[in-house]
Amino acid sequence: MDEVCYDLVTDALRNGHQVMVFVHSRKGTGTTAKALAEHAAMENELERLFIGEEGENDARTKYAERAEKSRNRELAEHFRNGMGIHHAGMLRNDRKLTEQMFNDGAIKVLCCTATLAWGINLPAHTVIIKGTDVYMPEKGANVDLSILDVQQIFGRAGRPQFDTSGDATLITSYDAMARYLDKLVRATPIESNFIKQLADHFNAEVVAGTVTNIQEAVEWIRYTYLHVRMCRNPLAYGISPVQHESDPTLRTRSRELAVDAAKLLDERKMIRYNPNSGNVAVTNLGRVASHFYIRNESIATFNELLDKNFSPTDADLCHVMCCADEFENIRVRPEELDEVDRLKKECPIKIIAPVEEFSGKANVLLQAYISRARVTSFTLISDTNYIASNASRVARALFEMCLKSGRASAALKFIRLAKSVDHRFWWFQSPLRHFESELKKNVFTQLEDQRRVASEDEPFQLAISLLDMEPNEVGQLCHCFRDGELIQKYVRMLPNVEVKCTVHPITKGTLRFQIELEPTFNWNPRYHGGAEGFWLWVEDNENNRTYHNEYILFSRRNHPESTTLELIIPVFDPLPTQYFIRIVSDNWVGCESLIPVSFRHVLLDGLSSPTFFTSLFDLTPLPIQALSDERYEQLYSKRFEVFNPIQTQLFHILYHTDVPVLLGAPTGSGKTTVAELALLRMKKQNPRSKCVYIAPLKSLARERLKEWTKRLGSPPLNWKVLELSGDTSHDSYALNKSDILICTPEKWDLISRGWRGVSHDFTSSSASNGKQFVRQVGLLIIDEIHLLGEERGAVLEAIVSRTRFISQYVKAEAQCQSEKETTSEMTRIMGLSTALANPYDLADWIGIDVEGHGTNAKKGLYNFHPSVRPVPMVVHIQGYPGRHYCPRMATMNKPCYAAIKDLSPTKPSMIFVASRRQTRLTALDLISHAAGEENPKLFLHCDYDFIEAVAESLNDKVLAHTITFGIGLHHAGLTSRDRETVEKLYLEGQIQILIATATLAWGVNLPAHLVVVKGTEFFDGKLKRYVDYPVTDILQMMGRAGRPQFDKEGVAVVMCEESKKNFLKKFLYEPFPVESCLEGRMCEIINAEISIGTINSLSDAIGYLKWTFYSRRVKMNPSYYGAKSSSEEDLEDFYLDVVKATLSRLKDEGCIVVNETEGTDFLVVPTLLGRACSNFYLLHNTPMQMKKSITSLKKVLAHHASSDKNLQDMPINSFVNKDMAKRVKNIRTFDLDYPIYIYAVAHILYGLSSTHENDELPVRHNEEELNLELSKSLPWGHDLSKLSFWMEKKKQPGNLLDIMLDPHTKCFLLLQAFIFKGKLPISDYINDMRSVVDQVPRLLAAMECIAIEDKGSAGSFEMFSCFPMVRKIFSTGMLNLRSAVDKVVFPATFEHVWVSKKIDKASNQHVGLLEIGFKFDRNVLKNIQSKKSNADDSQSSSVTLVLGTLLGGYLLQTSSFAIPDYRRENYWTKNIGLNFDWNLAEANGGELNCVVLRVVHEFAHSIDLDMSISLKHPE
Repeated sequence: MDEVCYDLVTDALRNGHQVMVFVHSRKGTGTTAKALAEHAAMENELERLFIGEEGENDARTKYAERAEKSRNRELAEHFRNGMGIHHAGMLRNDRKLTEQMFNDGAIKVLCCTATLAWGINLPAHTVIIKGTDVYMPEKGANVDLSILDVQQIFGRAGRPQFDTSGDATLITSYDAMARYLDKLVRATPIESNFIKQLADHFNAEVVAGTVTNIQEAVEWIRYTYLHVRMCRNPLAYGISPVQHESDPTLRTRSRELAVDAAKLLDERKMIRYNPNSGNVAVTNLGRVASHFYIRNESIATFNELLDKNFSPTDADLCHVMCCADEFENIRVRPEELDEVDRLKKECPIKIIAPVEEFSGKANVLLQAYISRARVTSFTLISDTNYIASNASRVARALFEMCLKSGRASAALKFIRLAKSVDHRFWWFQSPLRHFESELKKNVFTQLEDQRRVASEDEPFQLAISLLDMEPNEVGQLCHCFRDGELIQKYVRMLPNVEVKCTVHPITKGTLRFQIELEPTFNWNPRYHGGAEGFWLWVEDNENNRTYHNEYILFSRRNHPESTTLELIIPVFDPLPTQYFIRIVSDNWVGCESLIPVSFRHVLLDGLSSPTFFTSLFDLTPLPIQALSDERYEQLYSKRFEVFNPIQTQLFHILYHTDVPVLLGAPTGSGKTTVAELALLRMKKQNPRSKCVYIAPLKSLARERLKEWTKRLGSPPLNWKVLELSGDTSHDSYALNKSDILICTPEKWDLISRGWRGVSHDFTSSSASNGKQFVRQVGLLIIDEIHLLGEERGAVLEAIVSRTRFISQYVKAEAQCQSEKETTSEMTRIMGLSTALANPYDLADWIGIDVEGHGTNAKKGLYNFHPSVRPVPMVVHIQGYPGRHYCPRMATMNKPCYAAIKDLSPTKPSMIFVASRRQTRLTALDLISHAAGEENPKLFLHCDYDFIEAVAESLNDKVLAHTITFGIGLHHAGLTSRDRETVEKLYLEGQIQILIATATLAWGVNLPAHLVVVKGTEFFDGKLKRYVDYPVTDILQMMGRAGRPQFDKEGVAVVMCEESKKNFLKKFLYEPFPVESCLEGRMCEIINAEISIGTINSLSDAIGYLKWTFYSRRVKMNPSYYGAKSSSEEDLEDFYLDVVKATLSRLKDEGCIVVNETEGTDFLVVPTLLGRACSNFYLLHNTPMQMKKSITSLKKVLAHHASSDKNLQDMPINSFVNKDMAKRVKNIRTFDLDYPIYIYAVAHILYGLSSTHENDELPVRHNEEELNLELSKSLPWGHDLSKLSFWMEKKKQPGNLLDIMLDPHTKCFLLLQAFIFKGKLPISDYINDMRSVVDQVPRLLAAMECIAIEDKGSAGSFEMFSCFPMVRKIFSTGMLNLRSAVDKVVFPATFEHVWVSKKIDKASNQHVGLLEIGFKFDRNVLKNIQSKKSNADDSQSSSVTLVLGTLLGGYLLQTSSFAIPDYRRENYWTKNIGLNFDWNLAEANGGELNCVVLRVVHEFAHSIDLDMSISLKHPE
């Protein structure tokens, strides 16, 4: 063959043509070129034909130097002979050089592989194919070169624009000649091979969600090329003519193929196939096979081998992997046996199968590859490369198979093997081999020689232990005496994660693991990239089982922030001594840790009591006439005639007694009516008493307000119903006149803090408003009291504890006055909840006797089983795969559509999702699926013209689009008008589907036959990751299905991540006990009680703690809270430690002062910071934060604000009469047109943004880039650097995107966007901005009160002038209106201005008094207010007076008042007196001996005044 090839090459060269010789191996290119050169040298034609005469080829001279410098010796050697080689094994630069040389004619002959014909456009006049035998590693034998390859290579013959023809020659064996001639002359159709792998592709479509039943599988097959060829050439696919005639579309044959594939996959546990219904469902095995492209034959083999051995060794698992069908075509040839035997001796792991079998040979070559053994045989090299390219994929597939099935040991070994294949060294070698290019070889050998104990984890632990040594000791150990520091540097880069785990028992068979993962390694982008992944699982070594597994990702952007996980782990009787947490790097070989979690301290004895459930009696339903009051009967006469069974059973205790009540019942049981019965009882007994209804969410508060205002606020009752939440405010008069207050927990907590009437000068706070009516509360209704166990539960706990304390206090006070004993508490407490696991604890806490045995025992406690529903409900729980949230949500859309069509084709359906974005995406997908079935208006049940008109009236564009297809959206980002429109259309049945965020489950009462909970996770802004919904939230959503009065039956479908499915099945109707969350807010709650005087000492604090639900749960479940046991002695010690730690934290944050006394007890006194924390509802560490921000601002103002600002002088006579003009030296305008005031305002807002109150502002995925773009469009940027004109600009540390990830940065940007009317990047920012802006008044008031503590310091005057300016900015909605006002007309003049001095007898100090009389023109005020940007008529016209010194900027006094808007006179006068420190004013009065009075109108810009008033008597 070489001679024939030589003759063809030389013939072409004699005619002056270039030649390409195609061979079929990389090695063959070199041997062919060498053979041609040797033959030419023998014939003395090398110089003449191949190289050319000297000087004849200029191109050759041009490339000679570059060819000689190439690192590829073969390239240089063949260039000297006028030839080149080209194959994929060469470096890219060498391949490009060869292509250029051949293209320019520097070489005449190019020996290459067939990839050149497909990949690179490099034609030649003559093309020769040398041989047609191609080695196929998959088959382990030579096969014929494909006719497609032959045609592609022949296509390279002939150069366009240079040749009119080309020559192509195929050199092959005599046997193959006829086959190639036939194929070249007569083209044959390409047939499909799809049937061979139909099962694998069928499984992939099932996993992707494309195919969910056999019918869809048939449709899928009809789209394939296989179906096209079966119709055209049925005989080739085993279809007889008779069959084809009877079924021309071949649907029967396609169905047979689909059913056969489904049965095969079901047998191999890759899918679940139901022959009766034809439905197919994915399994973990099928998902893994699809994801890692594993054949179904391999899965069958793995199932068989893994089931045989429960405790496999490394050798067993290597054998399992090498038995994969992917390696089946690896065969041992006789000439390879010697080398395979040699390699086998070097294998560190035992080879189970004989090398004569494919699994044995694959095992040997795999271990040789990892061990970097030298392989010489070409066929073995090819086989090794094939095995190496597939082994990691197969090993990772086996790892996930074992992990999902709970095989802990096997999973660990497979992930180790996969990583070893990727990096080509073993897990029992030193992990420092990752840095082989940076460290000397003897470092690894010395460290590996140190292994004396056969511990699998030791290489990593040994490497980490080097950090405990001195660098010289490390160098000595590794025999690299100068490299100790370098070695430690790379040890610090090894991915090491510190794991801390605390165990909290929940039930006797369930533990909660709280795991904190902290990365303790140094991040290097070269080695770690942008993210590092770890696998974490909890395993039981005794049973070789895993109980939880999770993939953890640490990003470079968040490094080294820790991550917290909360896992629910089962335990079994008897309780094991310990479980293990194993964390394994997904990429780094050997980097893994095993952390034991001991259960010795876990006490489960107190958790064994069974849950108490109340039996539902078979009673005759009570008619509404049982109320015996016509006014009350009218409330229900139009809604129902009789009470439901639960209401009937509770009627007597609600309507005829005043005992506290705890009702646990499923959603939809009529608990609202139960609450109303208690309300009617209270009003019947004491009409002057007030009811407080605590709603967990604003949406629920609004719904209750809307319903009760309509029913209770209208005739015949005419009760006054008010809502108190963060969005509303009422004056004291309205609060005292109210009958029913509907509050959020936080609002009532704040109001009830003022029950003693101690305001501590915080006259503007809500606490002072609450003092007059808190004691009049006769009924406290807490809806959804089971939320006590959630994050906000600490507030509920504080409310109830304080209410009971107030009730006992008022009761004792009443007894002293009347000298009569009363048995019941003054305030009746009612808790409404879903079914509870520990009702006794909650009942005891709210005042129900649960320990007695008489007739009153457990009176008021009702805890009905979850199955006691007025409307039956069927629940379906479906699991979906996917590690990442958004793709997993996308896979749920088609099943969601199918569930609606199957379970509620015409009845109303509701879909709950976690975010507004998901409402939009889900709706658009449902529309697509309906359109795919050629019925896009499937869910629309009204006239199209009508819905088009409705859509045009909506503000939200997405909603306007989806509503026309019968799908409504409901979330907090919609305007109230849009929400009401959607609710009305849904209630009237004009649209069938409502897609809502989870908050709707607690708020609006809308009917649904079908409820789909699409995903059970939501994004937690604080943790910056997705977390699970509490089970109570899922139950609340499901409870919307089959509501009474609307439906006779209900269906709920819960779609969750696959691993959560079993958890939900078990615990959805077996609720966890409600545990206290008080510990997380202990500082705030204790501080509040200290501020209002309930707690005055350490012993008081311990006594208060015993009133709480927290103390009851500590006694029942001590291990959960960290107590040693439930004994009285241990509990006392525990309470003492908790209180001492809390008081210590409050003291450190400046909230309290501790006065030590004799003995162990000590007194505690609130500070200004502590009272501000309580009265303005701040976190305990926020006031100190604000104080530091205030201090830094005052320093700047004291230094820069005293400079001349060129204020505009105003004519004095326009404001005061002639007599007063002598006292007033000048009157000037005051506004924010000066840089220092702009800086001060920005600094205040930046300080508010930086407080802990904004820690949980969500920064969603990719929002850091949006924040960066937003910061560029805003004048102040992301911090104060642009405004700090007097400071030296500092280089910003770190990555700017990391700064944009900070929620406080986003908060500052949103405040700027509000002030400057900046364009927000996405709709989510609108609601974020609203929540941020809503907090500003409260935080600003708190900051102002904190600043009063040090009002006598320099800069305070300027700072207190800026506080009302900030309020003005948010009142008017913009920074300055000066440019928008043509002519400024001031609303106020001064009737008198007088300064006097007197001596304060108490302090013997001179005190000044500034008396000033204002006269406001109402017509001017109305004209100004009409120009306000936000035109909010509800806001009052407030005026702030700030009195300060001319020099130093010392604050003398500040005051404010509101201009009433209910008077009809044209003028309104106001006299104000301001006391101030005369000595301070006189010392800093300047040459004119003046004080400065600033008058800031908080309702409009450009009308503020700066008045200089002389302290001297006018002459």
